[in-house]
Amino acid sequence: PELEHFNWALDWFDGVLARETPDAPALRITGAGAAALSFAELSARSNRTANGLRALGVARGDRILLMLGNVVPLWEIMLAAMKLGAVVVPATTLLTADDLAERVGRAGARFVIANAEDAPKLAAVPATVARITLGGGTGGSVDYATLLTASADFTPDGRTHADDPLLLYFTSGTTAKPKLVLHSHRSYPLGHLSTMYWLGLQPGDMHLNVSSPGWAKHAWSCLFAPWNAGACVFIAK
Repeated sequence: PELEHFNWALDWFDGVLARETPDAPALRITGAGAAALSFAELSARSNRTANGLRALGVARGDRILLMLGNVVPLWEIMLAAMKLGAVVVPATTLLTADDLAERVGRAGARFVIANAEDAPKLAAVPATVARITLGGGTGGSVDYATLLTASADFTPDGRTHADDPLLLYFTSGTTAKPKLVLHSHRSYPLGHLSTMYWLGLQPGDMHLNVSSPGWAKHAWSCLFAPWNAGACVFIAK
C-alpha cells in the first residue's frame, strides 16, 4: 500500500484489531511471567505505557533502547513507542555493560529500558540517559510499574508519516562491527504482510516463534506478521 501517513499501532492495532475483535487473544505467555491478554487489553495497557513515557519526557523522534526478554512489557513498550512516534532500538539481553554503553552512544538513545537485575550494566550508560527498569526502580531508574498507572486514554500529538523512523536495529556483527539499520512505519509493518502470507496465518490462529528479542526476526514473527493477521502471539518458556 502507498500511504502518506500511517501508524500501525494506532491505525491497525487500535483502530481495527482492538475495536473489531476486542476480546480475541493477542498475546499468551506460559511459564515464567505467564499472561493472557486480548487485543483490547493490550491496547489499553500500551496507552497507559505511552502516557507514562510521555510524562517522563519521551517525544516524537526520541530513541529508546529496549533490552528485555519475552515479557509482556516488551510488547506494551513497542506499541507505546509507535503511538508516540518514538524510535525503538531493540537489544539482546546478552549485551555486556560495555556493549550497552557503546550501542546507546551510537544509536543516540535518550532512554534505556531494562530489567532491574541489569542495573550493573546500566551503570556504564551516561547519566544523561534516562533509565526505566522492570522489577523496581534502582540506581536512579524509574520503576516501569509506575507507567501503567497513567491514563488508558491516549491522544497522539499529531499524524505519523509513513516514512518516519520506527525501529533501529543493530546487525549481528558476525563479520564486522555491528551496523545500524533503520526501518520506518511503512517498511516493517507493511513489508511483513509477505511474512504473514508465507506463514499462512489466519485470524484466531496461535503462532509460536522462538526468536529472541533484540533480533529483527523477533519483530517479524512475534509482532507484525501474527498481528497483521489478527492471530495470537504465543511464547512458551
